[in-house]
Amino acid sequence: RRERALLWCILVSAWEAGWGQLRYSVPEEMPKGSFVGDVAKDLGLQLPVRRQRGVLLLDNGRTQYFALHEQTGHLVTAERIDREQLCRLVEKCMLRCEVIVEGEMQVYGIEVEIIDVNDNTPSFREAETQLRISEMTTPGSRFPLAEAQDQDLGANSLQSYELSGDKHFSLAVQSGPGGDRRPELVLAKALDREEAAFHELVLKASDGGEPARTGTVRIRVAVLDANDNTPVFSLAEYTVRVPEDVPVGSVLVTVTATDADEGMNGHVKYFLKKAMDQTSEIFHLDSETGAITLLQSLDYEEGDAYELKVQAEDGGGLSDTAKVLISVTDVNDNAPKLTVSSALSEISEDTPSGTVVALLHVQDRDSGANGQVWCSIAEMLPFRLEKSYENYYRVVTLRELDREEVSEYNVTVRASDGGSPSLWSSAVLSLRVLDVNDNAPVFAEARYSARLPENNAAGALVLTVRATDADAGSNGRVSYSLGNVPDDIRTLFSVDSESGEVRTAGPLDFEEKSKYSFRLEARDGGGLTAHCKVLIDITDENDNAPEI
Repeated sequence: RRERALLWCILVSAWEAGWGQLRYSVPEEMPKGSFVGDVAKDLGLQLPVRRQRGVLLLDNGRTQYFALHEQTGHLVTAERIDREQLCRLVEKCMLRCEVIVEGEMQVYGIEVEIIDVNDNTPSFREAETQLRISEMTTPGSRFPLAEAQDQDLGANSLQSYELSGDKHFSLAVQSGPGGDRRPELVLAKALDREEAAFHELVLKASDGGEPARTGTVRIRVAVLDANDNTPVFSLAEYTVRVPEDVPVGSVLVTVTATDADEGMNGHVKYFLKKAMDQTSEIFHLDSETGAITLLQSLDYEEGDAYELKVQAEDGGGLSDTAKVLISVTDVNDNAPKLTVSSALSEISEDTPSGTVVALLHVQDRDSGANGQVWCSIAEMLPFRLEKSYENYYRVVTLRELDREEVSEYNVTVRASDGGSPSLWSSAVLSLRVLDVNDNAPVFAEARYSARLPENNAAGALVLTVRATDADAGSNGRVSYSLGNVPDDIRTLFSVDSESGEVRTAGPLDFEEKSKYSFRLEARDGGGLTAHCKVLIDITDENDNAPEI
């Protein structure tokens, strides 16, 4: 607890505004809800963050390790984090997530480094091991010992070995190519089986933590009669490359060691000398044939390389070791994952070109060409894709939209990877276009004419005009009126505002006037107008007697 408190006090946060990224660090094994960084302060957001303008935290991993506190704007841990579980083979453990400010269509990346603490004790695979050494073995001979495993890094990892228990043996520690420490038991004094048939030793492994953690293994040395030939592997290092979809039960590689001795002293058996629990669950070594077979399916995205140490031991207890390196090659077994992070559901038809209507995120867990993703939409649609931030894309308008042409769009965005054959996924964006009053009414005819006998009763139907408007709703609703006409026209004629029917409003007299001409107006709900011309001829009736 004291060690974690110290790490907590030296927690460092850094903000790089130029690149739109936040960087923090936090020790592993901190309890759920522990402070990681002040996102609201670093991004200049007003509190509370969610009520201000729609702030989302996206964690694209299988497990969400962080959460954004609504009231404080702090980034906190969503659960306890184990660095060794997350980054078993990675020296610098980084977790990434994104913050999306929906109102601004902005994305900010967050990188959190998980700092190692000394929470793992050096441990041996077995609590007790046995060596069988011939009494003819010359002093100075060396025997590989079981290596301790410590999943911590740096000073917290395995630092030293110490041997105790018997003056016949001493300890030597060799450094491997990767910096690992390999303990060897050195015969310091000749053995005499008649003097002592067994020797009991204790090997202690210590890490560099404060305080140091230690693990021990008991070594029981059995002294045997002479066996003067050691098994020898055909190769010091076996290398094999296999695709991740290799069937379970397949033989990946066969190791071979020979021994020049006869009988039991020349009979060789094979063992996994160094195998982590996970490795032993994936691979099986046949002790008689040396064949290494696959026990469970491989996944390149979970692990792309495995190292095994195989020991060949004869019946007299002499042994040799070899390294087996298994490299897993990627197969295109993951389709791109396309996620709509933010999208509009409706847009006005007079919205300017270049307006962002959706923000998409794409991810492919494969590597190389199999993990490269291309996004596309149909060319005939008035939209295009723009790269936003890392794996984010924006869907923007190519031009102003026309509701009268297309009132609703279903935009299909397709994400395809570079594998052969290519895998793909898609997402559909539904966008409704809102109407703007950009269309004036249009009369079916520019000029209407009718013939009407005189002396018709008031209310007689003269003719019907009709105008249409391409807009929707109130913008497309048309009403009719006489507009600006002389008073005598209003006295004699009327027009129905809804139907466009022109009727007589008073008696008509051919002898007084035989022709009438006036304009009708059509107006939509948005105030746009159109006009047409109406011509009416009055025909004579025999309604006057001769005068003398």
